[in-house]
Amino acid sequence: MDILIHPTYFPSISHYVAMAKASSITLEMDDNFQKQTNRNRMYIYSSNGMQLLNIPVKHLRNNHQKTRDIKLETEFDWQKQHFKSLEAAYRSSPFFEFFEDIIMPVFEKDYIYLMDLNLDTMDIVSKCIGIKTKFLQSAEFHKETDLVDFRNLAAGKKDQTEITPYTQVFGDKYGFINNLSVLDLLFNEGRYSLDYLKSQNF
Repeated sequence: MDILIHPTYFPSISHYVAMAKASSITLEMDDNFQKQTNRNRMYIYSSNGMQLLNIPVKHLRNNHQKTRDIKLETEFDWQKQHFKSLEAAYRSSPFFEFFEDIIMPVFEKDYIYLMDLNLDTMDIVSKCIGIKTKFLQSAEFHKETDLVDFRNLAAGKKDQTEITPYTQVFGDKYGFINNLSVLDLLFNEGRYSLDYLKSQNF
């Protein structure tokens, strides 16, 4: 299938289920930025349960600013904080050390635009998982599309996709937490992640 999907920050597992099944992947580059979505946030599984990691962005001049024009707020050292949170959550997972150095550049590079960051996170994770489908980019925004539209998967907690449970680091403490950032799957399942994604049904 040919899909249309939003670039988000270390996207949810549901994002990657769609991507693993796709014959072509077009990234939505021309939407208006929406707050309270995964465009600038991800959810991980910490020792205290589900944890939100949010990227601070510069305040919008209006409510119709393009996502591609959104700049990161550089007054906060969010990259250091986010990596420390990932390390605390996943250091004991089976595959964290294997992928740690591969994802580290995201937390060391000086980004100006949120879109550039999101594109890098998607590219890095896709390579780690083994998704070889190249990303296309939309040329303009269309509310309706002939592609299979998965843009709703950027909605964060509003994305109600149910996925098959797998072993999570703190699962014995809090049980399985559904549809976190794909990093949760990658650190826990490693090279088996792609087979897992392809086995899921929407």
